[in-house]
Amino acid sequence: MSGKHFSVHEVGCCIKYFIFGFNIIFWLLGVAFLSVALWAWSEKGVLSNISSITDLGGFDPVWLFLVVGGVMFVLGFAGCIGALRENSFLLKFFSVFLGIIFFLELTAGVLAFVFKDWIKDQLKFFINNNIRAYRDDIDLQNLIDFTQDYWECCGAFGHEDWNLNIYFNCTDTNLSREKCGVPFSCCTKDPAEDVINTQCGYDIRAKGDNEQKMFIHTKGCVPQFEKWLQENLTVVAGIFIGIALLQVNKQLQSLTFTHTVHIFMFVFMLCMSHYKQQSVIIE
Repeated sequence: MSGKHFSVHEVGCCIKYFIFGFNIIFWLLGVAFLSVALWAWSEKGVLSNISSITDLGGFDPVWLFLVVGGVMFVLGFAGCIGALRENSFLLKFFSVFLGIIFFLELTAGVLAFVFKDWIKDQLKFFINNNIRAYRDDIDLQNLIDFTQDYWECCGAFGHEDWNLNIYFNCTDTNLSREKCGVPFSCCTKDPAEDVINTQCGYDIRAKGDNEQKMFIHTKGCVPQFEKWLQENLTVVAGIFIGIALLQVNKQLQSLTFTHTVHIFMFVFMLCMSHYKQQSVIIE
């Protein structure tokens, strides 16, 4: 059987530039995340006063962009340059780094299942800490409002958790207009309203339970998250499996190009062999 045959070098070249293109996109996304994080810190004056990083009592969402962007930047750079230059050191670093991330994800999943009660307590502590710092940082405020609005919840385990915040508590010493209230993101939505009523939660916790349930969500975000997780367990598991397969695939890509071609050829031969066996059985 005659025909055009491709050498291993030609196939390896295609794979090489495919890996390069994929990783340069990954690297550019990392640069974008880092740029957003630095811009946010610049707007908040953190870059001019580094010591202010520790001033916030709650979680600063900028850290999420910074960590994710940093990991994507390092991985994208190592994979991009390693593939382009066929640098074995960078490709090994790329593979080991992905292996460590995969191991940490696996460990976190197992620990979360085994110590779920402890995780639940830590999550409550984390959310309550951020409730205290709600008005201290605009990014944190937006994150909490998005969470409460998306899951139709209020507080960690209930709307009374907002008593922890100095602006929303019901103490006699509180002179805030938001006293005994909740953020607007706790309010139930009225389809007829086009404009968000940011004062809908004022004085609501000073009213009776039945009236509270009419105007705000009284369920906590932790139970609502657990409910959402149970309802979307298949989707969440699929996402994690997809991420894991992507990481394994990237590790395979970090092998030498000749070995990668041999792996593809071996898998193809197995599939053809299996197909021929099935054809014989059917006949």
